[in-house]
Amino acid sequence: MKILNLKINNFGKLINKEIELKDGINIIYGENESGKSTLLKFIMGMFYGLSKNKNGKFIPDYERYTPWGGGEFSGKISYELDNGEKYEVFRDFKKKNPSIYNEDLEDISKSFNIDKTTGNKFFYDQTKVDEELFLSTICSVQEETKLEEKEQLALVQKMSNLASTGEDNLSFQKVMSKLNKKQIEEIGTNRTTDRPINIVTKRLEEINNEKESLANFKNKQYDIEVEKQTLEQIVKEQESRLDLLKELRTLQEKRQLEKEKIKINEDTIKEYNKKIENLNSKNNETKEDFIKQENKSKINEGKTLILVSILLILISIISIVLIKNDILIAISIVLSIITLITLGYTQYRKKLGSIKAEKLQNVNNINIKNEIEILSNSCKKLEKETKTANEKIEREYKEETEKLRNKYIGIIPIKTIDEMLLKESLIYDINLLQNNISDNKIKLHSTKLDKDNIIPKLENLASLEEEYSELEEQYTQLYNKNEQINLVKQEIEKAYEIMKKDITPKFTSNLSKIIEKISIGKYKNVQFDETQGMIVEVENGNYMLAKNLSVGTIDQLYLSLRLSASSDLSCEDLPIILDETFAYFDNSRLESILKYLNEEYRNRQIILFTCTNREKETLDKLGIKFSTVDL
Repeated sequence: MKILNLKINNFGKLINKEIELKDGINIIYGENESGKSTLLKFIMGMFYGLSKNKNGKFIPDYERYTPWGGGEFSGKISYELDNGEKYEVFRDFKKKNPSIYNEDLEDISKSFNIDKTTGNKFFYDQTKVDEELFLSTICSVQEETKLEEKEQLALVQKMSNLASTGEDNLSFQKVMSKLNKKQIEEIGTNRTTDRPINIVTKRLEEINNEKESLANFKNKQYDIEVEKQTLEQIVKEQESRLDLLKELRTLQEKRQLEKEKIKINEDTIKEYNKKIENLNSKNNETKEDFIKQENKSKINEGKTLILVSILLILISIISIVLIKNDILIAISIVLSIITLITLGYTQYRKKLGSIKAEKLQNVNNINIKNEIEILSNSCKKLEKETKTANEKIEREYKEETEKLRNKYIGIIPIKTIDEMLLKESLIYDINLLQNNISDNKIKLHSTKLDKDNIIPKLENLASLEEEYSELEEQYTQLYNKNEQINLVKQEIEKAYEIMKKDITPKFTSNLSKIIEKISIGKYKNVQFDETQGMIVEVENGNYMLAKNLSVGTIDQLYLSLRLSASSDLSCEDLPIILDETFAYFDNSRLESILKYLNEEYRNRQIILFTCTNREKETLDKLGIKFSTVDL
C-alpha cells in the first residue's frame, strides 16, 4: 500500500495544503513547529479518526487539532492498495464517519464495518491493522525516539515487551503479577483470612445459625397473611359493588333529572290544550252574541218604520182634513218625503254597519282559528319531542347500565350485577354495603396489627435472609471472578508459550539480521531472556544487556525491533513512517539505516519527517533517489 495524495483543508496549524507522495523514500522537511507532527497526525486521523477522549493526554486530539482560526475541519487522502485498487477518503472531523470512494468515485462507505464508538473501520478491514498496532510498529512518532539517557530503561522494557508479547506496552511478567495481586486483594484464597471471599464465607455460616432460631415465626406469619389477604379480597369486592351501586344511582338520578325536564314539556302541552279549549269556547260565544245583536237590530228597525209610517199618515190626515191648507199640505208632503229619505238613509247606514260588524266578526273568528292552529301544531311538536326525549333517555340509560355491567364483569358475579341493575331504590343497599365494608376494614386493621406485632420478630429473619441472598450472590461473583482470572492466566500462559516457541525465535532472528545490517556487523545476535530481558551479542562476541548499551544503540535496536515486527503484521505492505527517528544516530549509523531501508524495503513507501538536511545529504551521498516535500 502507498499514500498518493494528501489534501488538508484545515487541521491544526495546517491550512489549504496539498501534498503528493511518491514510491520509495519521501522526505517531509520542515523546521521545528512547522507542522510535521500535525501532518503525521492528519494521516493517522484520516485512517482512524480523532478521539474526543484524553486517553492519558493533557487535551484530546480532537481539541488539539481543531483549526486554530476556525473554518472547515476536514481533509482528503488518496491511497493505493497492493492489488492496485485506489481509494479516496474525505473526512469531516466533526463527524464520526468519513466518506469513502473507489476508483470510479462510487461511495462505498457502507460496505465496511462500522463501530458505534470509533466509527467506520474501513482501514482495518483493508489492512487488518488497528491504530495501536500501527503506532507501535510501522509508525514511529517523535515522542518515542527523542529520549534522554535516563529513559533508556523504559525503552529497553518496551523492546522486551514487544519481543515477548508482541505489544511494546505489554509485559507478561507484569501482567501475571498484577493478576495474582488482583486475585489475592479482590478475592482471596483458602490460605487468607481477611479477604472478600473469606469474609463472605464466614458471615454465611453465622447467618445460617441465626436463621434456624427464627424459622418458627414464619408459619404464624403465613396464617395471618392468608387471613389478611382474604379480608382484603372481600373488601375489594365490596368496594367494587359499592362503586357499582353509586354509579348506578348516579345514572338513575340523571335519568330522573332528564324526566323532570321533559315534564316541563308535558305541562306546556296541557297549558296549550287548555288555551285551545278556551279559544273554541270564546269563538262560539262571539257567534251567539252577533246573532242576538242582529236580531235585536232588525226588531228595532221594524218598530222605527212602523212609527214613522204612522206619523206620516197622521200628518197627512191632519193637513188634509183639518187644516185644508195647500201650503201646509205641501209642507207636510215635503216633510214626509224628507222623513222617508232620512229614514231610508239611516236604514242604509245601519245596513252598512251590520255588514262591517259581520266582517269584523269573521276576521275575529279567523284570528281565533289561526291561534288555535298554532297552538295545536306546537302541541304536536312538543308531544313528538317529548316522545323522542323519553326514548333517548331510556335508550341511553340502557346503554350506560350495559357499560356498567361489562365494566364489573369479572370483578362482581354476573348474577349479582344483574340483580343490582334491576333495583329502583338503592339507598338502603348502599348504606348496608358501606356498613359491611366498615366492619371488614376494622377486622382487616386488627389483622394488620397482629401482623405488625410479629413483624419486629421477623424483621431480623427477613434482614438475615436478604443479607444471605446478597452474600450468596457476592460469593458467586467472587467465585466466577476467580475462575475468570484463572482462565485468563491460563490463556495468557498458553499464548506466552506459543509466543516463545513459535513467534519470539522468528522475531528475534529477524531482529538479529536487521541490527547486524544497520550496525555494520557491530551487533550480530539478539536474544530474549525472561528474567534479564533483551540480550545483545556485541562485536567481540560477548553478550550485554540492552539496558547497558548507549542511547544511540538502543534507538537503533528499537527501530530494528519495530521494522522486524512490521514485516508480518498486515496483509498489505504498509508505508513505514518515521518522525525524527534518527535524532541520536551519528552519520555512520544514519548511512547504514538509510541504505538498509532502501535495500530491504524497496517495494514499500517510506516517509521520513525531519527538521534537518542530514537525511537529504546522506541519501544524495549514497546515490539513493528520494522525493522531498517542504512544509
